[in-house]
Amino acid sequence: MAKFALGSEPVVGSLTPSKKREYKVTNRLQEGKRPLYAVVFNFIDSRFFNVFATVGGNRIGGIRGSFASNIQTQFSIQSPPFPLQALFYRLLTHGIPHANQFLTDLSVKLDNNCQVSQYLFLLRLPVTVYQCLEGGVIAVLQSYIDEDKDESFYTVSWACNNDGSPFVVAGGINGIIRVIDAGTEKIHKDESVRLWNVETGICILIFAGAGGHRNEVLSVDFHPSDTYRIASCGMDNTVKIWSMKEFWTYVEKSFTWTDLPSKFPTKYVFIASVHSNYVDCNRWLGDFVLSKSVDNEIVLWEPKMKEQSPGEGTVDILQKYPVPECDIWFIKFSCDFHYNAAAIGNREGKIYVWELQSSPPVLIARLSHAQSKSPIRQTAVSFDGSTILSCCEDGTIWRWDAIASS
Repeated sequence: MAKFALGSEPVVGSLTPSKKREYKVTNRLQEGKRPLYAVVFNFIDSRFFNVFATVGGNRIGGIRGSFASNIQTQFSIQSPPFPLQALFYRLLTHGIPHANQFLTDLSVKLDNNCQVSQYLFLLRLPVTVYQCLEGGVIAVLQSYIDEDKDESFYTVSWACNNDGSPFVVAGGINGIIRVIDAGTEKIHKDESVRLWNVETGICILIFAGAGGHRNEVLSVDFHPSDTYRIASCGMDNTVKIWSMKEFWTYVEKSFTWTDLPSKFPTKYVFIASVHSNYVDCNRWLGDFVLSKSVDNEIVLWEPKMKEQSPGEGTVDILQKYPVPECDIWFIKFSCDFHYNAAAIGNREGKIYVWELQSSPPVLIARLSHAQSKSPIRQTAVSFDGSTILSCCEDGTIWRWDAIASS
C-alpha cells in the first residue's frame, strides 16, 4: 500500500476563470427520458473526429459517410462505462455489485502511428452515434437497441481491428461486454476481467488475485507511452497500477495460439489510496495520474513504486483541480486528444474546464446554462478541444463550441 510522501503541499487551482477560451451553447438534444451515462468522441479515425457515441438504456447509435457504409447492424450502450482499447487486444474490467454485475469504463490505446493498439473496458445500456456538423448541428447517424430489454449500458468506446474494421464496445448491468464488429455484424461477449486478443479470440491475461480490486472497477486507462502499464480504480477506494511486461510473451503467442483459451497470471504492481471514497475516474497524464472521487476535486499525483517490492511505494499529490458540487459518485471527466485540457460536470449541470499543462492549475472556463440543472454524468472533449459535450441524468446532450477569438 502506497503512503503519502512528505513534502510541499499540493498546488490548488483557483476557481476564477481565466477566459483563455470561451464557449457557448450551440445545441441541446433530448435523447429520451432515461439517464445518459457516457459520451465519447471517436479519436480512432481522423476522418471521423467529429463523430461521437452515447449510451443510455439498451441502445447503441450510428455512424456516417464511408464509415457508415460498412455498418450493417445497430449497436447499443448505456450507464457507467468500462475501459476499452483495441487494435489487437482488449482488457475487460469486471465489476460485481451487490445484486447485479455491470461494467463501467472504456479506454483506447494508440501506437506511434496513431493506430489503435489495445483497449480496455467496463460498461452498461443502449448506444447512439451522432456527428457534430457545422453551425452547432448534431446529426443522428445510427442507433442500436439491445435484444435484452433489461440491459442497461454504462460505458462506450471506439476501437478497430488490425485491418481497420470499426468496433464499438459496450457493457452494462448484465456484466456482459459486447464487442461489435460494425462491418460483419459479429458480436463478441465476455463476462470477466481479461485481456483479449480480438483477432484470435484468445484470452491472454486475467487481472485478479491477491492484489485485485475488492469491489466494482469503475475506470481503467493505458499508460500513454509504456505499453505494459495500465491504471484502474474502483469502489474499493483504490487506484491500482498493473504491469503486463513479465507476461508479454503470452500476448505474442496469442496470435498463433491453437489450444483453448487459458487463464494467465498477472503482475500486481501498486496500490494507491489517494482517496477515501469510491474512485470513479482515472487517466494517465504522462507518468502522473489524474483521478477523482466524491471530494469536489480532481487530483494529480505521482506514483513512486518500489521495483523490488510490488504494491509498496509512496504517493506525491502534486495538484488539485476544484470542482464544486461534485460530491456524488459516477461523474467522469474527459480530456482532449493531447491532454491540454480536462472537462468535468457536476450535480448542478455546470461544467469546469481545466488547463492540464500549467502549474498552478488554470480554470479555462466555467460553463452553465439556465436550463442545464441535471447531474452531468460524463463529458467528451473533441480532438482539438473546440467542442465539449455533456450527457445528463435527464437524458439530454449539451453541445458547447469555442467562440472564435476576434
